[in-house]
Amino acid sequence: MSDTRNQLAVALHYDHSGAPRVVAKGKGVIGARIIEIARENDIPIEENEVLAGALANVELGDEIPAELYKAVAEVLIFVLRLSGRVR
Repeated sequence: MSDTRNQLAVALHYDHSGAPRVVAKGKGVIGARIIEIARENDIPIEENEVLAGALANVELGDEIPAELYKAVAEVLIFVLRLSGRVR
């Protein structure tokens, strides 16, 4: 398993109104726990260090900024394909 000391994780929630929101974020043990909870709940995980770093600057509960829409949309498409909801 990878070194968890620098593990960064950001969780997004999208309810189809407005833009996705940052609902959890953390580094180290907290980041590793976010990933563990996602795995336990069959929530798809996209590893993208650059995007996670940018999203880590967004306050909890805030919508993602417009400059990250394209990158997050690509992740959402990936997640929807994994779940079989989009081809």
